[in-house]
Amino acid sequence: MTDWLSFVSDVGFPIVVTLYLLHRIEAKLDMVVTSIQKLPYELEQRENEST
Repeated sequence: MTDWLSFVSDVGFPIVVTLYLLHRIEAKLDMVVTSIQKLPYELEQRENEST
């Protein structure tokens, strides 16, 4: 039991930090994906405006 508790305390902290960072980055990645998806439309609009 002591070995198991030691393992959880050693591994648990990095897992919590990783999950926290993934949660923070998720919203930013969603914004990047949305921007990339809008890019062809924006480029087409700019092309139409310049002609």
